[in-house]
Amino acid sequence: MEREDNKPSLSSPLIQACEEDVTKETGRNNHGIKGFKRKEIVEEVKKQIWLAGPLICVSLLQYSTQIIAIMFVGHLGELSLSGATMALSFTSVTGFSLLMGMSSALDTLSGQCYGAKQYRLMGIHMQRAMLVLSLVCVPLAIISANTKTILTALGQNAAIAAEAGEFAHFTIPSLFAYGLLQCLVRFLQTQNIVFPMMLSSAVTALLHIPLCWVLVFKSGLGGRGAALAISISFWINVLLLALYVKFSSSCAKTWTGFSKEAFQNVTTFIRLAVPSAVMVCLEMWSFEMIVLLSGLLPNPELETSVLSISLNTAAMVWMIPFGLSSAVSTRVSNELGAGRPETARLAVCVVLVMAITEGILVGSVLILIRNFWGYAYSNEREVIDYLATMMPILATSNFLDGLQCVLSGTARGCGWQKIGAYVNLGAYYLVGIPLAILMAFVLHVGGKGLWLGIICALIVQVLLLLTVTIRTNWEKEANKATERVYESTVPVDVVT
Repeated sequence: MEREDNKPSLSSPLIQACEEDVTKETGRNNHGIKGFKRKEIVEEVKKQIWLAGPLICVSLLQYSTQIIAIMFVGHLGELSLSGATMALSFTSVTGFSLLMGMSSALDTLSGQCYGAKQYRLMGIHMQRAMLVLSLVCVPLAIISANTKTILTALGQNAAIAAEAGEFAHFTIPSLFAYGLLQCLVRFLQTQNIVFPMMLSSAVTALLHIPLCWVLVFKSGLGGRGAALAISISFWINVLLLALYVKFSSSCAKTWTGFSKEAFQNVTTFIRLAVPSAVMVCLEMWSFEMIVLLSGLLPNPELETSVLSISLNTAAMVWMIPFGLSSAVSTRVSNELGAGRPETARLAVCVVLVMAITEGILVGSVLILIRNFWGYAYSNEREVIDYLATMMPILATSNFLDGLQCVLSGTARGCGWQKIGAYVNLGAYYLVGIPLAILMAFVLHVGGKGLWLGIICALIVQVLLLLTVTIRTNWEKEANKATERVYESTVPVDVVT
């Protein structure tokens, strides 16, 4: 039966041929990794490591931009450090996390287009994403401009709120740069172009150190200089990647110049961008909420310090599963777009094994260094001992977070952002946060109780996402990917 529109039907020759090939060549059903040959598994592992390694470096290097700035501000005094830390936390919650979430819609759209060899559409999707994210940055910039007023209204110390407000003013340009940077990263990542991103991030990080030194200590700007350095560094990274996309032969097919098509069918991007943002923000906000709740506990100075160190430690080790998540997102979206559902399923099986292995190794290291890690942050014996008791809990949460991270990457590769948003809402706000409050304030477990609530949320999140993944019909997902690719533009060679 023919469709009235010009999209390829679910029974198109392209999909039929793919399904026939899979059946003839593999004879496999949905029975796990055992049905695959050893050579196929090894090849998939190599592909994911080749992707994940540089992506982990990119994440760490981009994260180091803020860490380096904070280190310089720390030499200006306690007030400057408190203001800068609070400002970055506030802008992360109200801005950066939202932009990161929205841009991850390109994991689905761009990745599946690349697999389907509809290369020109990748450039169109990136332009749409840049347009939407730039518009979203306008209200986010207004919020950042009113950081002092908002923090004061929330009951924060007036002096710290004022310092944070000054810092946030100078981070406004970084919001626009960060939105564009995330679009460029997704555009290149979904084409398996990762080493240029690692190089540009390394160059930016190296330039960021002398830039911070000049703007913080030599210009007289102080903490505001560090904020300005972050903005400049983000724009440098954007410029480097934009020049690569423009002049590299690797992007000759995917970037064909600016097009009016980017202004059409914007809803194609928004339909995935909104749940993508919700999916990311609900999770990130819950961790920030845990730190805020720690300030309401008895001995809030100790609890907040230890929870902040724990969050910082968790964020650093999270970069490893995040790299695996980005890799499997690319692999799944590419293979579904190419009409190879069995290979997409293999990618998921492989990354789960890798995540389990990574979680056990990193968790073991965290437990082994539990009595020494606190010295990196404090000389107070009370802080060091408390952090030592937190490390086994952190190791457990890292293991679970790695599993949910790669399962979330699978969800982005398939386009399940709405499902992911509902899962995160239920896991963190119907289970995790209520249990954290119960254990911390009713059962008087303290800061450990807050983190145990997060672990409960992670368990629910992993179980729900794993259930969805196990029950997935990968052939149907390949069909959906084909429809999504041709949803906004219909190429003439759809079945050639």
